Amino acid sequence: MAYAAVISLKYTIDSLLDSSTISIVPKSFPEIIGFLHQQILSLKSVLQQLDSISISSSSIINTKKVNALDEQIRDAVCELEDAIESHLSPQSQEKEAEIQYPSLTSFSLDLQKLKPDFDSFTQKTNTMKAAYIHELRFPFPDEEEDEDDDNGGRNINNNDDDEKKMVGLSDQYMEIRKTLAENHAGLVVVSLVGMAGIGKTALADKLFRDPFISSSFDKHAFVKIGPKYKFGRVLLRILRQVVKNCDVDEEIRTMGGGEEKINALEKMITDVLQDSRYLIVLDDVWNTELLSRLKNLFPWRNGRGSQVLVTTRLHQVADKATCIVFDEMPCPRELEKAGKKIAENCEGLPLTIVTVGKILSEAEKTTEYWNKVAIDKQNAVFVDAYEQMFEVLYPSYNYLPQYLKPCFLYMGVFPQNCEIPFSKLLNLWLSERFLELEHDLDSTNYGVRCLINLVSRSLVMVHEDRRYTDRVNTCRLHSSYWYMCNKEAENIKFFHALKSISDGLAQGIESQRRLCIRNNVLFGMKDVYDSMASISSLRSLLCTGPYHQYQVPICLEYLSLLRILDALTVRFYEFPMEVVKLLQLRYLTLTYDGKLPSLISKLWNLEYLIVERHLRIIKHVENIQFMPREIWNMEKLKHLKVTGCDLPYPCEGSFLPNLLTLLDVSAQSCTRDVLSRIPNLLKLGIRIELALDNVEPLCIFDHISNLRNLSGLKCVVVNPRIMSEFVIAPLSIFSSSLEKLTLSGLGYQWEEMSKIASSLPNLVMLKLRCYAFRGPKWEVHENEFSCLEYLLIEDTDLVQWTVGNRGFFQRLKKLSIRHCYRLVEIPIPEGFNKCLKKVEVVDCNPVVVACAKRLKLDMDSEYYYRSPLVLNVHSSWDDENIKS
Repeated sequence: MAYAAVISLKYTIDSLLDSSTISIVPKSFPEIIGFLHQQILSLKSVLQQLDSISISSSSIINTKKVNALDEQIRDAVCELEDAIESHLSPQSQEKEAEIQYPSLTSFSLDLQKLKPDFDSFTQKTNTMKAAYIHELRFPFPDEEEDEDDDNGGRNINNNDDDEKKMVGLSDQYMEIRKTLAENHAGLVVVSLVGMAGIGKTALADKLFRDPFISSSFDKHAFVKIGPKYKFGRVLLRILRQVVKNCDVDEEIRTMGGGEEKINALEKMITDVLQDSRYLIVLDDVWNTELLSRLKNLFPWRNGRGSQVLVTTRLHQVADKATCIVFDEMPCPRELEKAGKKIAENCEGLPLTIVTVGKILSEAEKTTEYWNKVAIDKQNAVFVDAYEQMFEVLYPSYNYLPQYLKPCFLYMGVFPQNCEIPFSKLLNLWLSERFLELEHDLDSTNYGVRCLINLVSRSLVMVHEDRRYTDRVNTCRLHSSYWYMCNKEAENIKFFHALKSISDGLAQGIESQRRLCIRNNVLFGMKDVYDSMASISSLRSLLCTGPYHQYQVPICLEYLSLLRILDALTVRFYEFPMEVVKLLQLRYLTLTYDGKLPSLISKLWNLEYLIVERHLRIIKHVENIQFMPREIWNMEKLKHLKVTGCDLPYPCEGSFLPNLLTLLDVSAQSCTRDVLSRIPNLLKLGIRIELALDNVEPLCIFDHISNLRNLSGLKCVVVNPRIMSEFVIAPLSIFSSSLEKLTLSGLGYQWEEMSKIASSLPNLVMLKLRCYAFRGPKWEVHENEFSCLEYLLIEDTDLVQWTVGNRGFFQRLKKLSIRHCYRLVEIPIPEGFNKCLKKVEVVDCNPVVVACAKRLKLDMDSEYYYRSPLVLNVHSSWDDENIKS
């Protein structure tokens, strides 16, 4: 993973160039560091060359040699980065407290001491760059394929295996069979797209061999292409299948070579197919240019109704097709409803089902054994199955662009089947310095682009809200890919995962950069505690095990270069003071109920600080400060969340220019002076805990309009007075930049909603929870909420909801109504918007359920050209669950 290491080193060098707190000697610093910067850019450029030739029609590289060189480059880069940061030394150590926890207001870096490291790095990388370029430009010749193989590597005697791989695909089979049999005026290109193992090839092969299909076409060809292909051989395989005579071989032998031969083959294919009705299956296509070039060869205006069937893992390839008829991941839901736990644990992937079934057929057939397999998704049977599937899945990772590989592998640090909050994943990607931001994109948009790229390659699944709100909420890996990520990460020393002592703690752990602890109890074991001394180069310590409410010791004494400490699932009774010695720390999360020490401000590199509470904090009249005033000295902070705390009054002249996210602060923190010191804030979360004798009005939103860049606001009363009134100030004018608004427990009257609609023209997401508004009637006026995409109404006494005749909810994609027991209808005026894709009704009046069903019926019948409206209904009292 050399590319990720190079990007990290580039950020380190850039920080030296831009830092105002680091004093660098000697004076020749610009020349020395500038030369090193150029070396890093050159190395990055060399590594990027792999992306341009990995999927190629003419290059087959020696993967073993390239990977070995990649590992050597990574080690050299990491070694230099460690040397640079190890030589950073604080300049002030005057006070006793600063000797133990040194002042970080200024640093010095002596480049003269680093010169041997720079020279060694330059010499090593120049040698390795030359070797790397040589392997890419002069690949070893691949094994010659048999050009007489008319089937393109396809095994025509695999009927039984194909039938097994067709598990659960009968509906898709009949749908595509019907499409292929239709007599269209022009050429139709049908695409089957999805993750590896979903059954695309098996489905295509069965369709190709179907007598009903084959008898409908004059010419047939089934060509397996794959990520590494020779364009000339692809043409030969097509030609030999559409021309069944010996003369073509003689004609091919008389052709010249190179581009002349390619042009001749292309012309022959076009001529042969010109007056025919043909079916061409292109299996496992990875390259959009290849598909476009082949499509141009196939006659499409001959009126014969010809078809091209494409299977691919990549959505960008599928987009080149006329229609996509198989685009689900994981595939058919009926697999999950089959009633057998083992099949459910295969998560709907036919390849897993077939592989697990084969293993079980060869194992003991007892009820006890099968039950044991059924209750444990990490059973050896599944592990063996994933091991056997590895070679099928691996190309999906191997042919990723360099910048996406670390992003994908990093998802493996989370537990199996974990729904990963995208916001956390993005923050970790940024802290690890995986993402080299483009000038025209902010970090969130660039991170979303990376995730969508992984989704389009059928590697990652996103939460369904992505489909209906265009907002990424959570994402996850299929278990087969999760296993592949962990195996590959172990192979290339990207991260080491530990869930028990038997995992081999001492084997190669000293060279690890990231350690993932999946069982937090292990911290209390002496072997683990002692082994921390051997991993001084560790940069990330990730506690991803289940939450552990009892304190366990975490040894940080030897981890001076640690950048990421994710310990949210570990409870601390006392604040671990060793943390404030971790000068390179960028990301810190933990669970702790007490006051943060003022010395935390010494973490001058810290960008993400998240502190959750084990116990719910109820404030009384006396206000306890849990955040120190020195928090205002931490100018690099981007994300701050300390649950239930006031943001203290700022020091004179201090401000947080880089703070973008501030969550779970009290209403008392939202003063004009405080908010003016965080001018670039994008997201604000306010947490209100009402005192028992509260009589003063809560002036929550008076100064929020001063935050000109604010895009997301969440305000929650954690102990709302549902049955009694409490004093709250009227809604003030928000900043017009606000796009997401969540309110809970505030108890406004519904008339106040017009103020939100008028002041927030760009609002796309509105969540109203737990009597955020109260009263029997809400009237939505014309042209209100015209940009809203997602609306949630939950726990309210609303009875009547009416809307104007036009201009409202024009872009609404998802509507969710939960626990609104008194609501009598969903307003359905004539011409309700065409964008609505999903309606969710949970524990509501039966007449509301009937109203939702009528809405679905009306929309599905009126807008025949769009996908059917998805309706989810759940009723706890009669356990009615409707999904349609």
